[in-house]
Amino acid sequence: MGHGTVQDFIPTRTAGLERLSRFLPHAGADYARMRNHDLGAGLHVHVSSLSPWIRHRLLTEAEVLEAVLARHSPNAAEKFVQEVYWRTYWKGWLEQRPAVWEMYQRGLRAALDRVQTQSGLRSNWADACTGQTGIDAFDHWAQELVQTGYLHNHARMWFASIWIFTLRLPWELGADFFLRHLLDGDPASNTLSWRWVAGLQTKGKTYLARADNIETYTGGRFRPKGLASVAVPLDGPDAPRVPLPLPQTLDPSRSCALLLHDDDLSPAYLFDQGLTPVATACLVTARDRSPLHVAPHLERFVTGAMADVTTRWADRLGPLTPALTGIEAVVDWARGTGARQIVTPHAPIGPNATALRTLEAALNPDGIRLVRLQRPFDSAAWPHATAGFFKFKEKIPALIGSLKGIGLVSSGRN
Repeated sequence: MGHGTVQDFIPTRTAGLERLSRFLPHAGADYARMRNHDLGAGLHVHVSSLSPWIRHRLLTEAEVLEAVLARHSPNAAEKFVQEVYWRTYWKGWLEQRPAVWEMYQRGLRAALDRVQTQSGLRSNWADACTGQTGIDAFDHWAQELVQTGYLHNHARMWFASIWIFTLRLPWELGADFFLRHLLDGDPASNTLSWRWVAGLQTKGKTYLARADNIETYTGGRFRPKGLASVAVPLDGPDAPRVPLPLPQTLDPSRSCALLLHDDDLSPAYLFDQGLTPVATACLVTARDRSPLHVAPHLERFVTGAMADVTTRWADRLGPLTPALTGIEAVVDWARGTGARQIVTPHAPIGPNATALRTLEAALNPDGIRLVRLQRPFDSAAWPHATAGFFKFKEKIPALIGSLKGIGLVSSGRN
C-alpha cells in the first residue's frame, strides 16, 4: 500500500472508497498504537491517508465514521474518530472567527513583501521550500510534500516547528507552502494548526520539534542536528467571535441552478432536499488558495474530483458548465440559466466562501438568490467549536449518535 507519489491519490470517489476499505481493519487498535510513526513516502500504512478525499468531500466524514464504527467499538476507534473530528472542529472554530483567516492573509502578503526586499529572507525561504536547509529530516519532508502532495501529520508538526523556531521564517509563509502543495490542505485545518505550533492558537502553548522524538517516530531514519531548544510563543491579536451563519433553505417557488465547489463534492444531501437544477456549474478556486502558483498536482486533483462527481450525477444536473474561474464568468452563467436561485453547498471560511460572498452581491441587483445549504453534519458539530478541542471532544459521543441517517445512506453514487 504505497503512498509515494501523487499518482497514489486518484481524485475519484471509487479510489477513496477503496482506500477506506483497505484501512478499515486498521482503524482501531493499530491506528491508536502506530498513528504517530512516520515511516516515509510509500510507507504511510499506519494512517488512513483518506484526507484528500475527505477534504473535498468525495467521501464525507459521516460515512467514513459510520464505516469505521460498523467495524470497531467506539472505544477501540476513539483516536481515529477524534482525528476525523479535528477537521470539523477547526472549521467550526474558524467559522466563528473569520478575522483569523483575514489576519493570516494580511500577514502572508506582508511576509511576501519582505521576501521581495530582503535577500537573506528570500534565500532562506527558497532553501526551506526546496529542501536545501541542511537539516536532513526537514529537507526530506519539504521534498516529499512537493513530490507527493502529502505529509504524515506528525511530520507536519515537526516541519512547522522547525520552520518557525529553528529557521525563524514567518509562519504565514510556511502555512502558504503547505496550502500550495497539500492535496488535503484546507484553510481552517492548515491555518489553525500552524497557529497552534506557533503559540498563537492556544495562547502560550507551542510545539517544539526535538531530535530524539523525531528519531523515535521515524524509525531512526533521522536525528536532526541544530534544532531550536526552546519555542517562545509568537504574539498576535485575538479575534472576535461572531455568530454562526443562520441556516438557509430552498424556496420551492423559485427555479434553481446548482453551483458546485471543491469544499463539498457529495451533492446527494442537496437532492434529498428537493433540488432539481435547471443547470449546474463548477466553481474552480484552487488557484486562490495562495497568492503564488499552486502545485499542478493540486489543480489536477480538484478538476479530476469535479469531473468525477459530475459524471456520477450527470442525470440529475441538467446542462453542465464544467469549470468556471472568476466571478464574472459565474455571474454570466447564473443569469444565462434563467434560474431565480443559485444553490450551493455551504462553504466554510476560505476561497470558496469569499467567492460566494462576491457572487451574492453581484446577483442581488438581478433578484437572483444565492442559497448556501449546510450539511447536517456541520450544523450539529460547529456550534460546539467555541473553545479548545477538549471541550469539543466531550460532545463527540452525542454527535456520533446523531449521525444515523446523514451518512452512508445518502452520501454519493459509487
